[in-house]
Amino acid sequence: MSVRRLYETTYILNAALEDAEIDAAAQKVTDFVTENGGTIVEINKWGRRRLAYPIRKKYNGYYVYMAYEANADAIPPFERSLILDEHVLRHLTVNVDPKLREFRKVRAEAQAQRAAQMAEQGITQPERRGRFDGPREPREPREQREPRDQSTQSQN
Repeated sequence: MSVRRLYETTYILNAALEDAEIDAAAQKVTDFVTENGGTIVEINKWGRRRLAYPIRKKYNGYYVYMAYEANADAIPPFERSLILDEHVLRHLTVNVDPKLREFRKVRAEAQAQRAAQMAEQGITQPERRGRFDGPREPREPREQREPRDQSTQSQN
């Protein structure tokens, strides 16, 4: 008997599909995992996003993240089904290391504890600023370069 491991699969569905078709395609993938003895731990639908480069002449995709426990021998048929599914543009399956799993659990507990302490003290979370949000600091002016001498440049 194979050892059950934690896997994460992120796949991109064709964003041109209707919402009902996207839900049906995601449900089909989930059903395949459960039919082959896997148990779903987490599913996150990230939604429609622009692709970094065109895939099959598509510029947008619907991202779905899924974490599940399954036997190692169930992964190759699962990936084969993703390849053959016409709605799935790309997929990536990763075996999650038990150390990473434990680290995520400890980090989540620490974040929950920190949030509880801040709520107890009446402190609100500071608003996160993006890279280009807010006013910029004024820059020092560049040193002035001397203009090039036009006589030394060759003219073609």
